[in-house]
Amino acid sequence: QVQLVESGGGLVQAGGSLRLSCAPSGTFYSVNTMGWYRQAPGKERELVASISRWGDTNYVDTVQGRFTISRDNAKNTMYLQMNSLKPVDTAVYYCKANVNFLINGAMDYWGKGTLVTVSS
Repeated sequence: QVQLVESGGGLVQAGGSLRLSCAPSGTFYSVNTMGWYRQAPGKERELVASISRWGDTNYVDTVQGRFTISRDNAKNTMYLQMNSLKPVDTAVYYCKANVNFLINGAMDYWGKGTLVTVSS
């Protein structure tokens, strides 16, 4: 059984920074694309940023230039460095990973979410 463990959320003032991390626990072969999603109160979940196994990245326009996604393949850990945070960034942030298994192919997993609150 694979679980995604997220950390790094919290309360920060506007203009501040936070770094989120996500790593899978359990037995698996490798990790393909990983991504961060967020869901604000009353809104649908949206993709914030994603990163392939080879380091190709993709960002939603609203965070471009402020957020940086990265990963350490040796640790199978993904990070989201969030700078110049704004109140509109307040949301629960979810980690998603496509995990490879030797026998059963690949499956998507979601973390439980970590709350990021940006005060004005």
